Amino acid sequence: MTGAQNNSGAERKFSLPENLKHLLISNSVPIIFLGLSAAAIPLSGFSAGYLIQEMLTRLARNSFLVLSLLIPIMAGMGLNFGMVLGAMAGQIGLILVTDWSVVGLPGMVLAAIISMPIAAFLGFVSGKILNMAKGREMVTSYILGFFVNGVYQFAVLYAVGTLPYRIPVTSPQLVLSRGYGIRNAVSLTGVRHALDNTLDFSVSFPLPSGPVSVTIPVGTFLLIGVFCLFIVWLRRTKLGQDMRAIGQDMALADSSGIAVERTRVIAIVISTMLAAFGQIIFLQNIGTMNTYNSHDQAGMFSIAALLIGGATISRASIANVFVGVALFHLMFVVSPMAGKQLIGQAQLGEYFRVFISYGIIAAALVLHAWKRHHERARERRGLRGEG
Repeated sequence: MTGAQNNSGAERKFSLPENLKHLLISNSVPIIFLGLSAAAIPLSGFSAGYLIQEMLTRLARNSFLVLSLLIPIMAGMGLNFGMVLGAMAGQIGLILVTDWSVVGLPGMVLAAIISMPIAAFLGFVSGKILNMAKGREMVTSYILGFFVNGVYQFAVLYAVGTLPYRIPVTSPQLVLSRGYGIRNAVSLTGVRHALDNTLDFSVSFPLPSGPVSVTIPVGTFLLIGVFCLFIVWLRRTKLGQDMRAIGQDMALADSSGIAVERTRVIAIVISTMLAAFGQIIFLQNIGTMNTYNSHDQAGMFSIAALLIGGATISRASIANVFVGVALFHLMFVVSPMAGKQLIGQAQLGEYFRVFISYGIIAAALVLHAWKRHHERARERRGLRGEG
């Protein structure tokens, strides 16, 4: 009896450290970035007020895009690199409303109305292709993004303009002097901060370093909040339950009568359409659109931010989105100045940002493969009765 009590005491003694170890491993990426940020903030020399304002701005700017990644993950399709298809659709909408001189919130709404059918079509085609590449969705969507990017580049570089037999775009601020093709940089002054300035207000509060005043884009955060409620609601619907079942075991879901391929297509269509609107929100905050590169950065940085927030290829939550956006963009803000203070060159911080955005995705893929390998090995040991 005494021996059993000792064994029980030993189990209790080591259960907490094991739980703590599991917690640290599960949240290792956010913990590392939190430590890096804590070290870089003092080196950057930025004030608390400036950093708080930057984080609020970047949370409003990027959260919608990152949230659009959650639905394919819920359906077991991994990270949707094809979200850039939606971003391109959003940019087409912005180009057209800029040419038509529709400004303010009506311009944003019209850009969304134009981009939604394009994004839905691209998402449908993407979903059909991904159904033919089950188990390889991420690399397939990544390559698909390159292919559609080529079509997009042809459209905006050659197919639009003032010359005959081209899609009519007549604004001299948009069209190149040769008469066709969109300029590399497009000014979005008509819709700049159209959503951010809706219901925005300033708030002041004291800090040890002094009083701080920040502006909160309430309109943008309200829209993001509605999106979060939509995701929570979707998870409770039959469609959401079907997505979760497919994400857990596709074969079992199929044998249970769930329309697996149709549900997967719906997940990609929703994600692509939301990414289109997220890109519109992103660019109205920036105020300038890089016609040929903005969508590439949106996709890669959104995926990196989600992974930094503690998400994995098979599991992601709304909390991972906001934690990841805050940590990722905090490093974006402080790393150039921290690099300048360390070695006298801000370029170090720029290299670090590129390294982080690509490196964290590669690390997530490696960790996912490692985890799946160990889970399968543990299952085989269990079948053999080895414990």
